[in-house]
Amino acid sequence: MGLVVLTTVELAATTTFLLLLLATPLAWWLARSPSWWKEVAGALTALPLVLPPTVIGFYLLIALGPASPLMALLHPFGVRALAFTFTGLVVGSLIYSLPFAVQPLRTAFEGVGDRPLELAATMGAGPLDRFVTVAVPLARRGFVSAAILVFAHTVGEFGVVLMIGGAIPGRTEVLSTRIYSLVESLQFGAAHRIAGVMTAFAFVSLFALLLVERRVGGLGVGSGRR
Repeated sequence: MGLVVLTTVELAATTTFLLLLLATPLAWWLARSPSWWKEVAGALTALPLVLPPTVIGFYLLIALGPASPLMALLHPFGVRALAFTFTGLVVGSLIYSLPFAVQPLRTAFEGVGDRPLELAATMGAGPLDRFVTVAVPLARRGFVSAAILVFAHTVGEFGVVLMIGGAIPGRTEVLSTRIYSLVESLQFGAAHRIAGVMTAFAFVSLFALLLVERRVGGLGVGSGRR
């Protein structure tokens, strides 16, 4: 059981860290770009919100399997497939949880507005400097919200991780798939205990998110918009 918990936490922590890195520039572009293409990109990043997890898991299983053209590019490096590996779980979690990182960050960056960035520009700050020293601090609530949402969502994943990981004990089994295995074997007591813990964790995560929305320092919305 301890290994299952460790795998779940490692998956959630890895996904959260990587998504905050990857989603930040994407969210910034979506928030600031005048191009109409950004709405196409925004719709693509939001697809996991409406697609069934089994659809995502199915296509990932094909894409990360040994016969995939994508995996063929990695064959010279000794990588035959990523399906049914922890790395494959991370890839699936990154895609499935992407909107839970992008949406809060995009909203936070949009709330920054133009004025703080323009003031920084008048003082000689370059684009990167304005982003790091002005936009990111003002959007900190979005980063905290994104981290909470991605971590909690990854812990609760089932369909994607089951299809891409196969719930292999000691390798790709996580708490959500352990519940499924316990129910299949009619071990309802053990399933109840894990499900109860995950329910409590979900409640605490949502409660923390609400506290962030109410108490974490302001985004500068009032002063930032023109």
